[in-house]
Amino acid sequence: MNRSIINQNILKGFYLIFTLLTGVSVFGQTLGSKLEKRTLALGEVAVFQVTVSDLQGKGVVSAPKNELLPFHFEEVKDSITKQADLYERVIEFAVFEEGKFTIPALDFTIGGRLYHTVPYEVEVINTAQKGDQISDIMKNKEVKLGAQDYWELYKWYILSALIVLALIFIIYMIVRYVRRRKNSPVVMTNQTLRELDNLKKKKYIETGDYRSFYVELIDITRNFITKQYKIPADVLLTDDLIDVMKMNNTISPENEKIVEEVFLRGDLVKFAKTFPDQDTMQKDFSDMRGFVKRSSKDLEVEQLRTGV
Repeated sequence: MNRSIINQNILKGFYLIFTLLTGVSVFGQTLGSKLEKRTLALGEVAVFQVTVSDLQGKGVVSAPKNELLPFHFEEVKDSITKQADLYERVIEFAVFEEGKFTIPALDFTIGGRLYHTVPYEVEVINTAQKGDQISDIMKNKEVKLGAQDYWELYKWYILSALIVLALIFIIYMIVRYVRRRKNSPVVMTNQTLRELDNLKKKKYIETGDYRSFYVELIDITRNFITKQYKIPADVLLTDDLIDVMKMNNTISPENEKIVEEVFLRGDLVKFAKTFPDQDTMQKDFSDMRGFVKRSSKDLEVEQLRTGV
């Protein structure tokens, strides 16, 4: 009795092995699979085939095209052929990594029932040897490019360069305008007039502080002459400045006389050789303010004379 049971189990085992090797046959349908090669070179194309025979018109459902094999198997071609009694799916694939990979048991639904193919193990090896020369599969093809082609290739670089140049030019013109505006005769005149008004607010004239008054009045005027007339009044002594003004001919004789009188009086006050009263201080302040306001006319005349 025990020997009979053992024999039956052995027969069942042989039947199971035979079924796995040759395919699955259920109710007349036979599911079979075949792998062309178990050892592949890196990137070599191999063929994996699944067939179902004796379909008797039943439907076969499996994974969509190009999605049947696992991740590492790069499917090159996936074709399905179906007839009344035969279903065939042929997949060409390649593997681009070295190692051992498994095609697992794949699901196929036949006539509403689920069946599986047998799994396969694939070994991928690198057949290239160190020092082997690598050649292109195809020779490089020369393509002649026209002007339109070069424009399409480099247009964004060209446009970017033009935009950068335009921005640099705009910034340059703005800086130049601001500098010119800052140093323009009108701006310099208004700035000096504000400095004179601030001097007046200190009430040096009313308090009789003639020394502080003349020191600041002459400093303001020297700075104004330096920037407005381009004469180095800020570094010249009074006598030298008067000589330069007379030789320069940029400042009108009327304005030269005012500057000369106020500067000479300021030097005398500085060394305590004269003590001007409030009327004299007020007159010198008004004369200097008038000189600053009239300076633009001096520059207009100079432009007409020199043509600059």
